[in-house]
Amino acid sequence: MSTGPRTVNLPNSLTVLRLLALPFCAYALFKNGGNDSTWRIIAWCGFFCVGLTDLMDGKLARARNQVTSFGTFLDPVADKAAIGTAMIGLSIQGRLWWWVTIVILFREIAVTVLRLAVIRGGIIPASKGGKLKTFMQGFGIGFYVLPLPHWLELPRNIFMAATITITLGTGYDYFSKAIKK
Repeated sequence: MSTGPRTVNLPNSLTVLRLLALPFCAYALFKNGGNDSTWRIIAWCGFFCVGLTDLMDGKLARARNQVTSFGTFLDPVADKAAIGTAMIGLSIQGRLWWWVTIVILFREIAVTVLRLAVIRGGIIPASKGGKLKTFMQGFGIGFYVLPLPHWLELPRNIFMAATITITLGTGYDYFSKAIKK
């Protein structure tokens, strides 16, 4: 007798693969002191692939009716691990201000803790704003990983400011919904 989707399935395997790829991404980001353009592009490609698997695992899980408790829990953890790996690495290198890393990671951790606290009352599904936030964070961080020309610093920083605004706004929205539940 089946009790639901198997925990070992393609969507969950992609999520685990995403976590296992992060040490390589961090290695590439720091290779040769983080100043090697080739390795920074390799790091960007690694983080980009990690982001693609994030898109794929959820769509596959829903399309194949393979949504599991394990995947529902691990997917956002893998998202936070990917964002955290990149942001902390960039801040250590002095490419991204520490305050940006702290603000975004504090929000991510607070929402994760809130999710765990309210899980008995039902999971609050990801909103369109939350999906936009993930997209903006991924691209925003990517602009700091890539070895971009100096003249793109201002547009990159403006994009990150928009990312921070959306990140905080969706965090507020998430807490508001949790309090109402």
